[in-house]
Amino acid sequence: MATDAERKPRRVSDDEVEATILALCRAERLEGRVRPEDVAMAILPNHWQTLTKRIRLASRQLAHRGKIEILRKGEPADPDDFKGVYRLRITEAGLLPDEEEVED
Repeated sequence: MATDAERKPRRVSDDEVEATILALCRAERLEGRVRPEDVAMAILPNHWQTLTKRIRLASRQLAHRGKIEILRKGEPADPDDFKGVYRLRITEAGLLPDEEEVED
């Protein structure tokens, strides 16, 4: 018999999604790439598919803030107009600790 934990995923905050994206991208440094699926699996290993849309949205928001780049076929993509398979890459600004962010 399946337990409640196996049937229903825990709640995940938007902050946790963004923090996980940044942590995995920072670990790869400027040369590395991160698959969105890896972000989802790091957060909810047994229910990672439930996070794919949220990761796409959080990636767009982080790209607009200059923290990451969204890559399609190895090239930077428009955060507002990308489809299909994509990867994430940290930017110089994304490598800075969050408290050093400069507000516009």
